[in-house]
Amino acid sequence: MKNKPLLTSTSYCPPATWLLAARNTGSWEVEAHENFQKGGWRNRCQIAGPNGLQLLTVPLEKGKHQKKPIQEVRISYRNDWGREHEQAIKTAYGRSPFYEFYAEELFAVLHQKPVTLWQLNQELTKTICTLLQWPVRPSLTKDFILPGNHDYLRPAELPAGLLPYQQVFTDRHGFLPGLSVLDGLFCLGPQLLTSQM
Repeated sequence: MKNKPLLTSTSYCPPATWLLAARNTGSWEVEAHENFQKGGWRNRCQIAGPNGLQLLTVPLEKGKHQKKPIQEVRISYRNDWGREHEQAIKTAYGRSPFYEFYAEELFAVLHQKPVTLWQLNQELTKTICTLLQWPVRPSLTKDFILPGNHDYLRPAELPAGLLPYQQVFTDRHGFLPGLSVLDGLFCLGPQLLTSQM
């Protein structure tokens, strides 16, 4: 795994496994030249709320996003989704050990209301990496990397999640794997850096 850089799409609060894979490989590239595709984590993330798994989705402006370059996809602010996401994150992680240390800086990114999904994702990922003092920061691809290129490690090749740790609602739902880095950020804080997949 050390020889292959991790290659991912842009992501709204990426899965924790992506950060750990980047740490393990020593390199992380974000595909900057693809067209938007539905599915994946480009405009959504999954957290562990009081009722179990909860999907947070960033709404996009109407239009044919499928053929639009990823850096041009615009966010819709017709509804106050940022406030809804902030409330969902507070409900999910307000009692976690590291919520008070990290929440305000993350919410500050949402309050800026970036125009594009690309701007939002880049700023959130940068903020998360800074808060955790993560050793491997994502860089951007210089050209489009064809899907069949085997020189890269891709998210589909990664384990599903982290080894179990204490989550806020473990007593209700057991350990929930495969979540956004937000779960590890708030539940583990700096210990996430030494976590294993």
